[in-house]
Amino acid sequence: MLIYVHGFNSGSASSKARQLQAHFASIGQPQEYLCPDLPHRPAQAIAVLTELIQKHNDVKLVGSSLGGFYATWLAERFGIKAVLVNPAVHAHLLLAGELGEQKNYSSGEIYQFTQQHLDELAALDLPRVQHPQNLLLMVETGDEVLDYRDAVAYYADSRQIVEPGGDHGFRSFTQYIPTILSF
Repeated sequence: MLIYVHGFNSGSASSKARQLQAHFASIGQPQEYLCPDLPHRPAQAIAVLTELIQKHNDVKLVGSSLGGFYATWLAERFGIKAVLVNPAVHAHLLLAGELGEQKNYSSGEIYQFTQQHLDELAALDLPRVQHPQNLLLMVETGDEVLDYRDAVAYYADSRQIVEPGGDHGFRSFTQYIPTILSF
């Protein structure tokens, strides 16, 4: 089972989620892929993902941006593999400037991003990765939202794919679907 974990203010309609869904449909295994629309509260999002992991056998995660932050925590907790695409590192620090009204671009939901959100993210922050062999980092150097070098340093002991150029959406994602599946 592959579970895609979307990023901040995103959802199951994101381009990478749709690309993975299309891939699993094309190989006749749509039941082997999930992408839940996650609550905006980090603790609730982790609860949803934890329940899914516990319900399925042989789970692998793919997390993008904030979803990469969540996937890292979950991979460490459950001892499973995760592919991290332009992941957020130390999300509570990264998102500190986002306090206030937010809009989920997938669902249209409007909500207040508060200090409580940041506190929940801080509670999930790992000073360092304990099982780097379970993680595959995929970054593009042209990411306009996150500094890819933060992820390269944080995941230094994990396998890494660093693509020149690109953007936060990871333009070359579809060409790496076979790599993701074989990891």
